Amino acid sequence: MTSEQTVHAAPTAAPSIVEVEAFGVEQIPDADRSARPIDLFRVCFGGANTFATSVLGAFPILFGLSFWQGAAATLLGLVVGALVLAPMAVFGTVNGTNNAVSSGAHLGVRGRVVGSFLSLLTAVAFFSISVWSSGDALVGGAHRLVGLPENTATHAVAYGVFAVLVLVVCVYGFRFMLFVNKIAVAAATVLFALGVFAFAGDFDASYPGIYGPGADAATAALFWPSFIGAALIVLSNPVSFGAFLGDWARYIPAETPRRKVMGAAFLAQIATVVPFGFGLVTASIIAAKAPTYLDPAAPNYVGGLLAVSPGWYFLPLCLIALIGGMSTGTTSLYGTGLDFSSVFPTFSRVQATLFIGALSVAFIFIGRFALNLVQSISTFAVLIITCTAPWMVVMMIGFVTRRGWYDPDALQVFNRGQKGGRYWFTTGWNWRGMSAWLLSAALGLAFTNIPGQFVGPLGGLAGGVDISLPLSLGLAAVLYLALLTAFPEPRAVHGPRGAWLVPTADVPVAAVVGESRR
Repeated sequence: MTSEQTVHAAPTAAPSIVEVEAFGVEQIPDADRSARPIDLFRVCFGGANTFATSVLGAFPILFGLSFWQGAAATLLGLVVGALVLAPMAVFGTVNGTNNAVSSGAHLGVRGRVVGSFLSLLTAVAFFSISVWSSGDALVGGAHRLVGLPENTATHAVAYGVFAVLVLVVCVYGFRFMLFVNKIAVAAATVLFALGVFAFAGDFDASYPGIYGPGADAATAALFWPSFIGAALIVLSNPVSFGAFLGDWARYIPAETPRRKVMGAAFLAQIATVVPFGFGLVTASIIAAKAPTYLDPAAPNYVGGLLAVSPGWYFLPLCLIALIGGMSTGTTSLYGTGLDFSSVFPTFSRVQATLFIGALSVAFIFIGRFALNLVQSISTFAVLIITCTAPWMVVMMIGFVTRRGWYDPDALQVFNRGQKGGRYWFTTGWNWRGMSAWLLSAALGLAFTNIPGQFVGPLGGLAGGVDISLPLSLGLAAVLYLALLTAFPEPRAVHGPRGAWLVPTADVPVAAVVGESRR
C-alpha cells in the first residue's frame, strides 16, 4: 500500500475502559477510530472545567480590575484563545497521531521534538496548578468540615492521592480518560452551578477594582497593562491545549468533517466561561469581604474562597477539587507520556507515562514545600504559551499551504529509527519552520510584560502593555510565509494537488533508509 492510499476498514468495537491502551504515537488504524467530535468536546471541556481554571479566573481581580473589566478581559482571552486553538484539532484526525509528530511535516521529523518539549513544559505547569489548587481546596474544605489538620503532612497526602489517581487513569489510556471526563463535565458543572446559590447574597457586580474614577494618575496608567496581562493569563488556558488536541482527536475517523472537529475544540473552550466566571465572581467577593487573601505579595485565593463560602458549600468545593484535579491531571500527563515514548523509544507508552508522572510529582512537591513556586506558576504558564503560540501558527500556515495533505507514514520515520522520506528536509530538520518559530518565540519573550511578575528586555516599549502574543503570532505567520516563498520546499511534500500560495522546488526526496525498530 502506498502512502497516498487509504484503506477504510470497518470500525471494530471500542475496547473496554479498563483495557490498557496499546497504541503509542504510531498512526491509529481506521478500524480503531471510534471517537466522535462530542468526545473531543468532553475531554477538552472536562480538562478545563476545573478548580484550577477558577484560580486562573481570579487573576483579573488580583490584577486590580473591576468585575466588569475582569469579565471583558476574560471573554477576550477566551474567544481569542479558542479561535487560535480550534484549527489544531484537525491534525489528529488527518494523521492519526499526536500534534508533536504531525509538526514534523513543517519542522522536520527531528524538529518535531520542539513540540514534544513544549508539551512537556505545558503539562508540568498546568498539572502543577491543578494539583496545588485542588489539594489546597480539598484539605481546607476537610478542615472546615471534619477538623482535618492543615499542615505539611495532610497537604502532602492530598497531593500524593491526586498523583496516584491521575497516573492510574493515564496508564489505562484514552478510553478510561474519556470515561473520567464524561463524569467530570456533568459533575463539575453542577457543582459550579451550586455556587450561584452559595454566593448570590454576597456578589456585587459593581465591585470597582483599583482603576475607577478615583484612581490617581500612576495607578490609572497601569490599567491597560493589567487588562492585557489578565486576558493573556485567561488565553493561556485554551492555548495550552494546542500541543495535546491530537492526542485525543487521533481517535476520530479521518473522514469526519473538519468543521465539526474544530467546532468541538472551539465550543469546549467557550464553555469554560463556567469555571472562569466562578473564579471571577468569587474573587470579587473575596476582594470586598476578605481582601487580605488577595494581597499581591502573597495571594491565597483558595483560603479566601473558604473564608467567604457558606458552610454547606464546603463539601461541593471538596468534590470540585477532587474531580477537577483528576480531569486536568489526566489530560495533561496522558499526552506527554504518549509523546515521550516516541522521542525515547526504549520506553513504552506506559513506562513513559510513569516516568513523566514521577518527574511531575517531584516538581510539585519541591515547588510547593521547598521553593515556594506556587506564586510564580502563572508567569511560567504565560511564558510557555508565548513559545507555544508561534509553533501553532507555523503548523496552521503549513496546513493551509499544503492544502491539508500529509503523508502519515513519512511522519513516523524518526519514531521508527529511520532516516529519509518526504519530511527529512536537512538531516531531519526543516530550517524554514524552525527559524520562524524560534525568532517569533524569542521576540514574544522579549516583549512580555506581566505586571509585578516578569518583564522582558523590551517589555516596556509599549507603555507597559504586553504585546508579546500579537507580535509573536504575526511574525511567525509573515516570516514562515516569506521563507516558504524565498526558499521553496520540495514539491513532494505538498501532495498531488500541489502547494497553495507558495512556490515549490523540483528536488528529489531522500529515500527512507534503516530498519524499522517498531
